[in-house]
Amino acid sequence: MTKLDQIRAAESKLLLSTYERNPILFVSGEDVYIVDENGTKYLDLLSGIGVNALGYAHPAIESAIARQSRALIHTSNLFYHEGQAELALRLSERTGLDRVFFANTGTEAWEGALKLARAHAGLLRSEGKQIGTKFLALEQSFHGRTFGSVSTTYKAKYREPFGPVVPGVDFVRFNDVADLRAKFSNEVCAILVEAIQGEGGIRPLSQEFFAEARALASSTGALLIVDEIQAGMGRTGKWCAYQHYGILPDVTTLAKPLAGGIPLGAILCTEEAARAIHAGMHGTTFGGGPLACAVAIAVIDEIEKENLLDHATEVGDYFQQQLRALAARNTAITDVRGKGLMLAAELDSADLAKLTVAEMLKRHILINCTSDTVLRFLPPYILQRSHVDTAIAALDEIFTEFAGTVGATQSASNAAGGQKNG
Repeated sequence: MTKLDQIRAAESKLLLSTYERNPILFVSGEDVYIVDENGTKYLDLLSGIGVNALGYAHPAIESAIARQSRALIHTSNLFYHEGQAELALRLSERTGLDRVFFANTGTEAWEGALKLARAHAGLLRSEGKQIGTKFLALEQSFHGRTFGSVSTTYKAKYREPFGPVVPGVDFVRFNDVADLRAKFSNEVCAILVEAIQGEGGIRPLSQEFFAEARALASSTGALLIVDEIQAGMGRTGKWCAYQHYGILPDVTTLAKPLAGGIPLGAILCTEEAARAIHAGMHGTTFGGGPLACAVAIAVIDEIEKENLLDHATEVGDYFQQQLRALAARNTAITDVRGKGLMLAAELDSADLAKLTVAEMLKRHILINCTSDTVLRFLPPYILQRSHVDTAIAALDEIFTEFAGTVGATQSASNAAGGQKNG
């Protein structure tokens, strides 16, 4: 029995059945490659679902971990340490927001943002303003797995097994300004958006919709909260994706690449939103610990030192151009979209999308599929054009071999189903 077989057998007995893992045991990584137990290198275009911004075994991260682990790994938030204020200043300067709360994960940061919105609305009511407690979220949104986060996540498969979820959430049709206006009122305490939806299929907000959300929230004192957990920290070529729109939210949340693989999330907000929080209202045991803060500072400094925002824009534009050229040769690709190194190729078949992910894995390239038909690319920021060329060549080969067959099979199946049901 191989080591992988032993681990799979042990997990099947010991772990909750939450993941459908691929049968690969990864043991190390370097640059944009992750390496399995047999020494096989895989080009990682997913980066741990958007986490490994600097790839693997990056010296800046390794140095920060080694240095801080020798000094201090954890203290409680009952005391000071050197990292939080320094990291908060870096984040504030780069996002345009004023205050920071450090959490452990993205979903915890989002949960805290929802609590902040309710607390802020309560403060406004105490000051004589008329404002309610409802949230407006978007169709196809994804904000996490905790109760508040999953309650503001659109797809029923994430919410229904755990119902009843937190009440007071309405969903607005994506980029539908008229629907947003119709559902907004002074009963709403916050409008919740992703500047670019991640799990929802790499779908950017329109400028008109984003601007209207900002204007409506401002008109009543409601908060505009932007989830930047996947799109933020430089992935789109700016520190936050909302900066492409020239719109400043009241609250944003960061996580995934923030500390380069060490768990860390953050809520950032304006001074106005921060008025609602006082000592004892919210907290965390591990959030903003010395180790995570030290690594996050190193990640930010490395991104700036190596001009990785510009690099993400340049290589991302090249990647998108190559995907569009591929789409011109392969009708199975119905759309290409995204920004920087947050990209998607939508296919005309869920079966083909699933097969493509599997075939890329056979070619030692990691991607994944979201929203059934969308190939998602979230590579490390250090990706080079040569890596893009490798991926495009593999995709071209797969579509040439399988697209017609899979599409025809699915069409025939759909037709048969239609005849049977008719």
